[in-house]
Amino acid sequence: MSEIPQEPQPPQQPGPPPQQPPPGPAYGSPPPGQSPYQGQPQPPHPGQPQPGPAYGGPYQPQPPLSPSDERMWAIFAQVGPFVLGFIAPLVIWLVFRERSRFVDQEAKEALNFQITAVIAYVAITILAFITVGIGAILYLAFVAAIVFMILAAVANGKGEPYRYPVNIRFIK
Repeated sequence: MSEIPQEPQPPQQPGPPPQQPPPGPAYGSPPPGQSPYQGQPQPPHPGQPQPGPAYGGPYQPQPPLSPSDERMWAIFAQVGPFVLGFIAPLVIWLVFRERSRFVDQEAKEALNFQITAVIAYVAITILAFITVGIGAILYLAFVAAIVFMILAAVANGKGEPYRYPVNIRFIK
């Protein structure tokens, strides 16, 4: 096989430098002494506050919840722990406590019950471990907790408040 030698390429020369426009008024520029933005809003300047709604603007209170929305969020606070544990009533309480007294009361009640239930579950687990499984019969408290949560959701669906029979009120 024979290789074909390649001829060296001459270095490329840069083209002429770009032409700068001559100083003075250009096409479409305003006459001297007149603002280029006359009659138009000024462009924003960096570092200057801009008009309009700002992210950290004044606080606008939210409107109160309608009665049907109150019942719905109260029910979610009661049955949300089936999926999310104590997180559901906590989030509902934090978001809606200012907008509805009923949701505030019921979400706090549900949150307190969930905290009480977690403490009871831990105590039952320790007792079942110490008694080598005999204390496991106390896990029927899970069934009672489910029944109480359903009763609370039904009462809240009717717009009635519900008080759990066994509840330590940590949040008042």
